[in-house]
Amino acid sequence: MRIRATVAAVSGALALSALAVPAAQADDKPDHRVSPFAANAPQDEIEGDIKITKVVVNGGKNIVVGTTAAKTFKIAITATDPSGIEGGDQFLWHGSAFNENDIDGALLSEQEEADCVKASATTSTCTVSVTVDPQLDLYKNALAGTWKVWASVYAGDGDYVFKEIAGTARVQRYAKLTANASPEPVVKGKTITITGKLSRANWETSAYAGYTKQPVKLQFRKAGTSTYTTVKTVTSSSTGSLKTTVTAASDGYWRYSFAGTSTTPAVSAAGDYLDVR
Repeated sequence: MRIRATVAAVSGALALSALAVPAAQADDKPDHRVSPFAANAPQDEIEGDIKITKVVVNGGKNIVVGTTAAKTFKIAITATDPSGIEGGDQFLWHGSAFNENDIDGALLSEQEEADCVKASATTSTCTVSVTVDPQLDLYKNALAGTWKVWASVYAGDGDYVFKEIAGTARVQRYAKLTANASPEPVVKGKTITITGKLSRANWETSAYAGYTKQPVKLQFRKAGTSTYTTVKTVTSSSTGSLKTTVTAASDGYWRYSFAGTSTTPAVSAAGDYLDVR
């Protein structure tokens, strides 16, 4: 059974993972252990001269997820304050606005608090590790695309910052691409057919389905060389299938190459060698 990663399902976990300032400093500060979705929780708020200076998700790369295997990535927040950084917490959320009615996904860390490493007396990078399971967290294909980073960081003197959108990250549906050139071997000057298929993860069915009506480049690499050259562009069919014909000129490798979209990563098929005689 799929467990939908909605606010209703994650609020309790968020309450456990949010931050806490030292008790001596908490008298006039927000309670950093409340859920970010609680009615009394601060949203975008800053106290003092603390600043978030950098946000990096998955090392700056897109988070690409298939149909079954879980993917682990890190969210790193760099912040600075004259008194030094004491702790932080962060997660990814998806939706049109940061409230329990408009958020439809959240990717949380199992850590109660981020691991903070000092770069200097004033600056630290706080990191959490997050695991996304497509069969638990990605219950609909519409979750592919841009996610936001919620972040909370606090300093040694009680300064703190909450950011609903401290940064963004892209979560994508893993793609596959095939290519087959035939007949083989073939006589020089004869027509050859290159078939293939572009498919991507369907999180709603836990299977791969054709990616339809997408421009895909047909490319050729002559034997003995290392560079592919684009021959033409082919559009995938209603099932994701690809098919086109060209004239055989020389031995080499044929492949299809897809540039990717905001929801699907770029992918190239393995080159299929064709012997031309």
